[in-house]
Amino acid sequence: MYSTILTAQLCGISTVPVRVEADVSSGLPVFDMVGSLSSEVREARERVRTALRNCGYVFPAKRITVNLSPASVRKSGTGFDLAIAAALLAAFGLVREEECEGKLFVGELSLNGRICPVNGILPIVSDGKERGITEFVIPEKNLPEAGLVDGVKLYAFSKLSDLTSFLNGTPYEQPDGNCGRIKPYNIEEIPSDKSSPDFSEVNGQRYLRRACEVAAAGMHNMLMIGPPGAGKTMLSERMATILPPLTDRERLEILKIYSVCGLLNGNGNRIVNRPFRSPHHTISKAGLAGGGRIPAPGEISLAHGGVLFLDELTEFSKPVLEVLRQPLEEHQVHLARAEGSVTYPAGFLLLAAMNPCGCGSYPDRQKCRCSESSIRRHYEKLSQPLLDRIDLCVEAESLSYGELTGEEANEPSAAIRERVLKCHSLQSARYRDEDFSYNSRIPGAKIGLYCPLGAKEQAYMETVYTKEGLTARTYHKVLRVARTIADLEGSGAILRRHLAEAVCYRDMAVRCREEG
Repeated sequence: MYSTILTAQLCGISTVPVRVEADVSSGLPVFDMVGSLSSEVREARERVRTALRNCGYVFPAKRITVNLSPASVRKSGTGFDLAIAAALLAAFGLVREEECEGKLFVGELSLNGRICPVNGILPIVSDGKERGITEFVIPEKNLPEAGLVDGVKLYAFSKLSDLTSFLNGTPYEQPDGNCGRIKPYNIEEIPSDKSSPDFSEVNGQRYLRRACEVAAAGMHNMLMIGPPGAGKTMLSERMATILPPLTDRERLEILKIYSVCGLLNGNGNRIVNRPFRSPHHTISKAGLAGGGRIPAPGEISLAHGGVLFLDELTEFSKPVLEVLRQPLEEHQVHLARAEGSVTYPAGFLLLAAMNPCGCGSYPDRQKCRCSESSIRRHYEKLSQPLLDRIDLCVEAESLSYGELTGEEANEPSAAIRERVLKCHSLQSARYRDEDFSYNSRIPGAKIGLYCPLGAKEQAYMETVYTKEGLTARTYHKVLRVARTIADLEGSGAILRRHLAEAVCYRDMAVRCREEG
C-alpha cells in the first residue's frame, strides 16, 4: 500500500514543503529511507520503529520504503518523525488515510511514543497557511507558539496513541494551555515599570543624548568613544526606551527568528519591545553572524528590528568585526554551508562603545601613558570600511563634578520617544511606496530624490567633501543623517545647519582614521 503525508523543512526563517511517501510491498523485510537525508533524519527510522512497537503496533514482514520529496532539498532536523509515523500507519492500513489528507504533520517522537516539541513551529504554521494549508498536527507543547497564527486549525497531541485514535475518528479535544493569537502592539497598554532604565537618570552628556535621539529617529548606527565611566554603556542600555514600537512585519520576523532558535517558549505576546542584544567581546564569528553545520541565527539576527550593542569594541577580534560589514549594508546575512544555504534578516541598529586608548585617557597626555604605537594599534582594529558604515561617531566627554552631582531634572525617555515617534511617522508616510522605512536605509540611487540640496547646501557639502576626504558612502551617510535632523525639526528641506550637525557626527570617525 501507498500513502503520503505533508510536512515542512526549515530554511532560515522560511520553510520548504516536503511530502513524505510511504510504500509497503512484498519482498524481503527491509525498512529503507531515501531523499537526501542528514544523519538525524536517517535516525528517524529507529525512533519511529521503536515508538510504533511500544505503542502496540507491529511492523509487517514486508519491504517498506519511505521517501522524503523533493529529493533535491537536504532534509535535516527531527521534525519529520511524526509525519513518517503517520505515513507508515496509513500505509499499514491502521489509520484512515482520508483523515490525513490536507493536514501538515510536524513533531519529534521519543522511543516510548511521546510526541516531543520542535523548534521553528511558528514559521512552519505561518508559511503553511500562506500555501493554503489550514490544518496542522503538532506537539502539544508547541500549541501556544503555533496558536500565535490566526486562521488555522491546530490538533495538538502529547502521545502517538492519541493521534492514531484521532485519525481513526475519535473526536478531538483541545488540551488545556495558552493558545492566544498575536495581539497588536499598543504602547499605551504596556504597564510602566518605574525600575526600568530611563534617560532621566543620565546626567550631563547633552551632546551624546542628542546623538542618541538622532540615531533612534532614523535608525542610524552609532559609535561612542570616550573614557571609562563617561556613560556610554548607560546611554546604550536606555536606547530601547526611546525607540518606536515594532511594526507588524518586524514583529513577525522577530518571532520567527526566536522560534527557529527555540527561544520563544510560547511567549510571543510578551515580545512587545525591540530586542537589545549585547554579546561579550569573546564571541566568535559564527556566534555573531550565525553558522554551524546546519546554519542557525547569530546575534546580529537575534537583534533584528532592535539594537546590537558592542561594548569595548576594540576588544572584539578584527575578523569578528569585519563580519558586520555586509549585514550593515544589506540588512541580512547569507550563510552557505555544506548542508545548504540560508538567509536570515539582520536589520539592526548598531551601537558600539570604545575607549580612546588602552588606558582610556587619550588625548589627555597628563594622564595617558600609552605610546604612539600602542594608540595606533588600538585604532587599527577598526577598518575604514567598517567605520564608513557607521553613521554617527561621537565623543563622550568625562563628567565634571557639577554634572555628576547636579540635581537638575533631566529629560525623560517618554519626552524623547515622543519626538522620535513623530519623526518615524514622517518617514512612514514618505516611504509608504518603498521597500524601506527609515532614513538610514535610503538607497544611494534615491538619495537625490529624498535628500535634495539647495545651491548653498551643495556648495557647503562640496567644501566638506574635499576638506574631510569623504568617500561616496560617507557622503551619503551625512545626507541621510541630515535628513533625519531635518525631520526632527519638522523641516521639509535639508538646510545648512542640518548638514553642519551631521558633519559634526563624523569628526570622531576622521580622528579614528588618522590615528589608525
